[in-house]
Amino acid sequence: GYLSMRSITRFFRSFWSRTSSPSQPKAMSTFTPVPGGSEYTLDYKIYYRNASGHAISPFHDIPLHADTEKTTYNMVVEVPRWTNAKMEIATKVALNPIKQDVKKGKARFVHNCFPHHGYIFNYGALPQTWENPGHRDPHTGCLGDNDPVDVCEIGSVVAKRGEVKCVKLLGLMALIDEGETDWKFIAIDVNDAQASKLNDIGDVDVVMPGLIAAIREWFKIYKMPAGSAPNKFAFDGDAKNRDFAREIIDECHTQWKQLINGKADAGGLALENTTMEGSPFRIPQEKADEIVASAPKPSPPAPIDPSVDTWHYVKA
Repeated sequence: GYLSMRSITRFFRSFWSRTSSPSQPKAMSTFTPVPGGSEYTLDYKIYYRNASGHAISPFHDIPLHADTEKTTYNMVVEVPRWTNAKMEIATKVALNPIKQDVKKGKARFVHNCFPHHGYIFNYGALPQTWENPGHRDPHTGCLGDNDPVDVCEIGSVVAKRGEVKCVKLLGLMALIDEGETDWKFIAIDVNDAQASKLNDIGDVDVVMPGLIAAIREWFKIYKMPAGSAPNKFAFDGDAKNRDFAREIIDECHTQWKQLINGKADAGGLALENTTMEGSPFRIPQEKADEIVASAPKPSPPAPIDPSVDTWHYVKA
């Protein structure tokens, strides 16, 4: 009925190795997606709850950093790899649920550009970031695109829409989309089998040869089947390294802080949040819970038009 000093020591050694060892997979996310409505229709929404079961905004209430050392980041998955439905955080809807983008009154699907099928990475956003449309970036000479920053997760697992992943940042590309700066961060899930080998952008070409070139090509051509010109890039399309990427993330996080504290022009963005102390847009938890409770109940997905599967052959 007593614990020996050896067993106590063994317990603490095992506890600390689990909680502090960088090689151990990180804990799973404590943010739960709450889908409602019918997938692939305009009433489909994914709201979020925190570990206490309370409603939150994935744009404003999920922390940017996933660890206290600020070396890993939370990623909200909007589009799993190999899917076409263009889902995104609805920046102008209260509590910012994920919704499908709308084009000409219909739910938008991204075309398949040969030889790709849908997105070739898990695609999503980094919370608590914002590309200010009133800020001209000195690196690109362009204004921000008024969205949270985009992230391409390159691990081997196909993510689930709405999940919150813990990722480490490897680098970025700078897309110039209709004259606006549109950063595309490249990251990997900390739990991925290859994560320990990938610490900076140069490692990607060693471990995953051809992937960076394919990502660049994908972003260049993905809007062409709809009649758009090929997308352009800053830095001649080069992928920049991790330190530069972190610098840009910090800038976009600072711009978001100005936004959420009422010190930047909101331009129609929905800034309701439940956790940001001092924010003029913070709302009572009961009100947030009511918003999520009023969402439509989940129903079976709508059929996807077979034309979504078409392969488009484009030459950039």
